[in-house]
Order: sequence, then C-alpha cells, then structure tokens
Amino acid sequence: MAQNVAGFMENVTAKNPSEVEFHQAVVEVVESIWPVLDKRPEYRKAKILERVTEPERVIMFRVPWVDDSGEVQVNRGFRIEMNSAIGPYKGGLRFHPSVNLGILKFLAFEQVFKNSLTTLPMGGGKGGSDFDPKGKSDLEVMRFTQSFMSELFRHIGPNTDVPAGDIGVGGREIGFMFGQYKKLRNEFTGILTGKGLNWGGSLIRPEATGYGAVYFSANMLQTRNETLEGKTCLVSGSGNVAQYAIEKLLDLGAKPVTCSDSGGYIYDEAGIDREKLAFIMELKNVKRGRVSEYAEKFSSAVYTPVNRDMDHNPLWDHKADCAYPCATQNEVNAVDAANLLKNGVYVISEGANMPTVPEGVNLFVDAKILYGPGKAANAGGVAVSGLEMSQNSMRYNWTREEVDQKLLGIMKSIHDSSVAAANEFGTPGNYVNGANIAGFVKIADSMLDQGVV
Repeated sequence: MAQNVAGFMENVTAKNPSEVEFHQAVVEVVESIWPVLDKRPEYRKAKILERVTEPERVIMFRVPWVDDSGEVQVNRGFRIEMNSAIGPYKGGLRFHPSVNLGILKFLAFEQVFKNSLTTLPMGGGKGGSDFDPKGKSDLEVMRFTQSFMSELFRHIGPNTDVPAGDIGVGGREIGFMFGQYKKLRNEFTGILTGKGLNWGGSLIRPEATGYGAVYFSANMLQTRNETLEGKTCLVSGSGNVAQYAIEKLLDLGAKPVTCSDSGGYIYDEAGIDREKLAFIMELKNVKRGRVSEYAEKFSSAVYTPVNRDMDHNPLWDHKADCAYPCATQNEVNAVDAANLLKNGVYVISEGANMPTVPEGVNLFVDAKILYGPGKAANAGGVAVSGLEMSQNSMRYNWTREEVDQKLLGIMKSIHDSSVAAANEFGTPGNYVNGANIAGFVKIADSMLDQGVV
C-alpha cells in the first residue's frame, strides 16, 4: 500500500492512463479521506481504497443504427458498474460526443459517494454513449436508443442496476429505452428512473437536481443565520438542472440573472422572473432553440457569445451573492473562481458534476466561503430517483408535496452529515472534506461487512 496520497495516485494514474477526469475525481476524494485511513487501520488492511477506485464491472459495446437517409451509423455504448456495497448500481446515462471511458468512470466514482450521502440504499454507476441527440429526428433517436438498449438490457435490472437520465437523455430517450427493455424482457418493471408519470415516474423527479442544489445552498446559509431572500444569483446552463434551480431560487425570493448554453450566455440585470423562465423552458424543452433568442425577446438582457480565446467565462464575472454551476464538468476554471470571489460571491452550490477545477476548489475552500461540492449539492436528482424506485416497488405514487418534503429532508441530512464529518476530522466548514468522508465511511463499513468481494 502506498504510504501517501502521491504514491497512491501514481498507481491509479498508471492503471488508468489518459483518464484525466477520473484522476481528478479520485485525488479529491483521496486527499479528503486520508486522515480517516490513519484513524481506521482496518480500511487500509482490507484495501478499501484500492477496491473503491476499481470498477466492479465495465461494459463497453457497439451501437449500430440507421439514420433517416438510410446510412448506417456506429456509436459506442458504455456502462460502468462501480460499486454495489450499499445497493443496486444507480446513476445516469449520458448521450454526448464527449463521452468516453474516463469521463464515465469519473462520473460513476462520484456517484458512489453521492448515492451514499442520500441515506438511500443505492450503489453507484454511470453509462452512456458518444451519440449526439442534438439535431437528430425523433425517429433517429428512437432507432439509436432501441439499439443501445438491445445490448444494455442484459446487464441491468431493478435489483442489479437502475439507470436514469443525464446530459442528452431526457423523457423522450428514457421512454424509448423503457419500451425496448419491456419488449425484450417481457416485463413491466422499474428498470429506469425519470419515467413518464403515466407509466411509473415520480413527481418532482425532473425538478429534483435543481431544487436540491438550491435547498443545499439554503442549508449552508442557515449556518450563518441568512436566507436566499434578495440574493443575486448566477446560474450556468439552461437545461433541466438550471431551469429548476432558477425556479426554486424564485420560490425562495432570490434573483437569478444568468443562464447559458454551448453558444454563449445571457445576463439579465433585471432578473429572470417567472415569465422569462417560462420562455426559457419553452425555448429549450420544446423548440430546442438557443439562449441568444432570450436577448432578442427581452431588452433587459445582454447576450455574450462564447469566445474560445478567452482564459475565463465572463458569466462568472458579474457582481452577485451566489453561484450555481449547472452545465458540465470543469466549467469553472481558476480565473473564473477568482472572479467569483472578487465579485462578492460567497455561496456556491454545484448543480453539475465536478464543475470546478481543483485550483478553483482550493480557492473557494481557502476563502472559507459556503462551497457545496457537486456530490453533496446535486444529490437531489438521484435522491428522487431512489424515491421513484421505492414507489415502483410499492406500486404506489406519492403526491408532489410528499416527494418535495422528502427531498427537502434528504438535502438537509446530506448537509448535516457533511458538516458533522468535517467537524469530526478537524476541518470545520469544509464541505468538500465533509461530503467525501461521510460518503466514504458508509461505503467502507459496508464493504468490510461483506468481505473481500
């Protein structure tokens, strides 16, 4: 066993070459939990850390399909079944050209700790394909997803692995995949979460990640006897997570002023109100348009297109109190992090997975602001996926209010357990350490109980 973090990471890097996102996710956790290993030698003896960083199973397969012009296309499909110590593998499917093994392993690794924090019995996994649903017809998406599920169905099941949606996988894709699974297995079962409400879905599931990130920030503010009322908030992204983060910010009296997509971002100094949010939802969910159209519709907004030559994202360079990165991994670089602090932002709650680079995380932690890392702050989505699994098992549906109250309670529990773990190991206020430690200890103890498997 390597005697220090650097030695351990050398081994991880050697075994997983070129998987930079995976290395980044692992080192953040390892640095946090190293003091736990010193206190609990039984974890070292059982090689818990080596086992946690090695997937239990990696599935990779080809996905052939035919486009609307009759051309055969070939994509690659993946499922990383990372850890099942506390329940069936659980985690999203991502359809995006950037998908590769390293990105999915990082996401699966993060998911293990996130799911542990939710208090629900779920292991961690992640999957997807380098297929790009953008610009594809509904029929093309259907043919692709049916081909994808024709292989994936062998490896999943309600007590084995329960996938959900992620970037590029919304209600349409989940529906097509569920239909194909049902046909192949000849059974109607809760095999995917994020389903339609008519056929086994849960209320609040689409909203859960965005709502949860805002609830987490409200919990952090409560430690300073503050609320979100009147706070100016920066939000990145314009998909599911960003939309519902904006909605919940409005519910709690805050003033969201930005949103973005891959083309650029809008800054609306007057604030994104409910009418403007409805326009964004129609634009992105129905018309599948670009946020630049928001600035054409509302004169209070300024649109700034993406400039690849800049060393920072100007979205993060506005005066504000709170920030919610809800787009994708590593979207907040070190310059962005410094700009956020310079502009008075002191609450950051990550709606995306690992959206801040390590140098940025260090800046936030050193500044002692209220910084909620993704594995804690955005766990609301998978938490309600777990609640959807429970409802499927009972053949019963809770009301919207019941699910929202359960989500509120779970986010408070994640917050409180992160605070307690950070305090116990001598880094009070450090939610990064707290979340990593709280998630790890539960998994490690479960693995000890189950032997070397």
